[in-house]
Formats: sequence, structure tokens, C-alpha cells
Amino acid sequence: MVRACTLCPRNCRVDRAAGKKGSCGVGAEAVVASAGPHFGEEPPLVASGGSGTIFFAGCNLHCVFCQNSDISQDADAGREMSAGPIAALALSLQRRGCQNINFVTPTHVAHVVAETIFLARRQGLTVPIVYNCGGYESLEVLCLLEGLVEIYMPDFKYADATAGRKYSGVADYPAVAEAAVAEMFRQVGPLKVDGGGAATRGLLVRHLVMPGDLAGSREVIDILVRIAPGCTVNVMAQYHPAHRADEFPELMPAVGSGTVRSLREYAADKGLVLVH
Repeated sequence: MVRACTLCPRNCRVDRAAGKKGSCGVGAEAVVASAGPHFGEEPPLVASGGSGTIFFAGCNLHCVFCQNSDISQDADAGREMSAGPIAALALSLQRRGCQNINFVTPTHVAHVVAETIFLARRQGLTVPIVYNCGGYESLEVLCLLEGLVEIYMPDFKYADATAGRKYSGVADYPAVAEAAVAEMFRQVGPLKVDGGGAATRGLLVRHLVMPGDLAGSREVIDILVRIAPGCTVNVMAQYHPAHRADEFPELMPAVGSGTVRSLREYAADKGLVLVH
């Protein structure tokens, strides 16, 4: 798949093994931007020991409002690493007491992530794996990951394809994300936590509320109710204009707390489990 890259739905078909780069800007190996315990994730991921995050540079989406653009939109913002050294990083985070290993923006390097998990498990990794992604995922890759990932944490960014095209650079975001999240839910089911409140397995979906309801938030919630009933969702209030948002006047307003509260109530009324 890497030799004619189809790791994500962009299907760039470049030979990354030969050093060519597609939309994500990354070659055959992953680029690790940072790694360490993270205490700012959702409470079930943090619990008592923090989430063991491994941030990858590059991304298969190009969100104009990305709050992490210094990493996601710069494929050179880190150190190129193969699966062996990344597995060693994961084991180090486990030894430091992290509750899980949280691969952040893994989609475009899923081949390295899969090998990393295999190697780390063989060397004694026991904590859950979190696949923390943008929701624009290949069904074929997700099926290949089955059994390797305990916790899927995708974004579901938009219900409207026009918004996906304009703000993230892909024409088919809602349809792709819907199929991907449904497959994730099939694999791992609802989010489960242990006696200490730490997530052990399941689906946790993030949805960022955007100004002027550009994301179609109620429609996103309705989709989740249909494809992953009873799943856990974080209806996020963290939006602020970042990266290239100032090029789009409609992305500049703040999102009111009342809007977020109303959407959280809507999700709860529909039977989704809220985390924030």
C-alpha cells in the first residue's frame, strides 16, 4: 500500500518507499514530533497516569483552522523514525505510568503504527492503544488494524461535504468519516473504563463546534446516533481561529458557550454519552 500509497482515502498512489511524497508530505518512515505523558486529553484517557502521546508530523487533512498546524502541516517538524525506536518510546511511556499509548495523527503512517504496536506488544507493552485521528480514514486500513487498536478516537468534523472541501481540502469527508466511524464502532464497541476511570476499550468521538454551525453539529450527532448508538462523544468548545482561519471571515467569530451547552444537551437526549 505504501509503494502506491492508498493508506488514506486521498489515494495519492505515490511510491513512498522510493522517497516520493503525497498530500501528507511524509515518506516511508514516520516523523515523530514529540512524545510524553499528556494530561490535557479527555479524563478517561488521562485517569491517574496521563495519556502517553506520540505526535506524528504531517497529516492527510489540511484544515485551515488547525490548532496544531505547526506539526500537522509541517512534515519536517520532528525526527524520522522507524517502528523499532517508536516501540521503544511506547515502552518508555508505559514505564512512566501512562494509561495508554496515544498515537496522534497516525492515518498517513498507519503502516509504521501497525508495526510499532506489533513490536511493542512482543516486548511487553500491555496498556491500550489509542488511534487518535481526523476521521478521514481508509476502511481497508481500519480492517487491517483490527485487533491492534483498543481505543479509537476519531474526529467527526463535518456533516456537510462543502465544508469539508472548503476547510479541510477533501471532497467527501462526511461519507468517508461515517463509514470509518461505523467500522471503528464495529471493532471496539462503546467506551469501557476500569475501576479507576481509565478507558480500556471502545470508541470516543470528538466533534469541534464551529462558528455559525459550519460543521452541521446536530447532523453530526444524528449520524453518530445512527451508526454508533450509545457511543461516547466529546462535543468540544475549544474552537478558536488558528493557522489560516483569518483568510475566511466566517471562521473568525467565537463560539458561544450557550451553543455548546445546547449541543451537548442534544447529544445526551439522543442517548450519546458525554465526556468533556
